[in-house]
Amino acid sequence: MPTKLPPRIDRHAHLEGSLDPAWIRLQAAKAGKQVPATLEALWRREVINFEGFIEAFFFVCGFIRSAEVAKETIRACVSRLAPPGEGTRGIDLWVSPHFLVKQGAFLSLDELWRGMDEGIQEAREQGVYIAVIIDAVNHFGIKHGKEVLDLVLPEKPSWVVGFSTGGLERVPFREWAPVFDRARQAGLRLAAHAGENGPGSNVREAILEAGVERIVHGVRAAKDPAILELLAERHIALDSCISSNRALVPDLGPHPLPSLLRAGVRCALGTDDPGVIPCDIPWEWQQAKGLGLSEIELEALRTHAVEDAWCMALGA
Repeated sequence: MPTKLPPRIDRHAHLEGSLDPAWIRLQAAKAGKQVPATLEALWRREVINFEGFIEAFFFVCGFIRSAEVAKETIRACVSRLAPPGEGTRGIDLWVSPHFLVKQGAFLSLDELWRGMDEGIQEAREQGVYIAVIIDAVNHFGIKHGKEVLDLVLPEKPSWVVGFSTGGLERVPFREWAPVFDRARQAGLRLAAHAGENGPGSNVREAILEAGVERIVHGVRAAKDPAILELLAERHIALDSCISSNRALVPDLGPHPLPSLLRAGVRCALGTDDPGVIPCDIPWEWQQAKGLGLSEIELEALRTHAVEDAWCMALGA
């Protein structure tokens, strides 16, 4: 059976991490800003610690200062999908509006929403559906999480469908549970970055105590049979970002995607922050094939990408 083409869905990308590196370098030069050494290292596909990544990520956030740039980030995300062909294309897109609008004060919420809406509508005209997940920063604490919801919920755009936490996994998910509950009551679906820079047990806690239905990364949980069983039994979708994991989890070893799939976990591929850690969906597909996956396992990646993507509900 011949290998099929890459999936046409990016299951996990961050708006702030999606601007093209050449564009960032040009804007930094115009502004007289020095590109952080951590960002240069990531552009060279070097492995760094997560704190260094946060520095690089916040640097590129500082260039999202207008609706036009927000729209440009959407275009960059669309450009990294597999080419048009059989099946719908789509992106599940994470964004941190509180950091951009309040903490960084780079642009207004109206400018951010307007630029994103224009980009999402432009993508729709190309047959690409985009669902947006609001990302709070775990290590900023639950007060920050409440403020994120205060900012977003009053006039939530229709394409905002989910709530998540990212960043450093320093605040236990059990403490975040009331924030997740409020988001759920507001009609948002729940995800969490867990088991990436924190222990694998964070995956279990995010599911059982915070009630999330989707895990981002989860690589540190792959060696725990009980957590794998939990993920499989509850049909928890897991976003797997191979290039990102290799860059930001220094002790990762061989990527655990094969063992996750073989345990029945519903994995699918995402680019994560492709303007910071260069990649696209075809590249991630080649990385997955290089892990020795069978044709059946590759087909599972394609199937999960469609069946579990939140953007697909917008195209129904």
